[in-house]
Amino acid sequence: METYREGAGRPTESVWDYPRPPRVESDPRHVVVAHGGIRVADTRRALRVLETSHPPVFYVPRDDTLSELFVRSGSTTWCEWKGVATYWDLLVPGAARSADAAWSYEAPLPGFASITGCVAFYPSRVSGCWVDGELVSGQPGDFYGGWITSEIVGPFKGGPGSQGW
Repeated sequence: METYREGAGRPTESVWDYPRPPRVESDPRHVVVAHGGIRVADTRRALRVLETSHPPVFYVPRDDTLSELFVRSGSTTWCEWKGVATYWDLLVPGAARSADAAWSYEAPLPGFASITGCVAFYPSRVSGCWVDGELVSGQPGDFYGGWITSEIVGPFKGGPGSQGW
């Protein structure tokens, strides 16, 4: 899956090398999510979901979050691979409510049981998300919630004109 990008001096991952259907893998790097000056998630036990054309989505075990700051929003979506997603607003004292900032699969479809009890975050709906100290960028379009780091190369699904990919 790793490729070398000329001049970068480090391995990269092309989202076009990711599988379909998606794959879940452990990621021991230090993952932090902050909002309103508070670390709402901090783990070295993240799971990454890798799917063709998408930057990875990082899932954090709920035990490594400040889950008391999450309020179920009432929003849901359907993923053909993972099932029904439940959305969560973040209510951090002193910060504006961040609507649908996170999501989880409370009863995922077979093959994705490992993400049960984990929460994923939209980088664009929190103050910041980091992987080993690197601030991530959000996937274009703000629908899929992928995290773009320096080792991830696209093009990425989600931006204008990419819905038919």
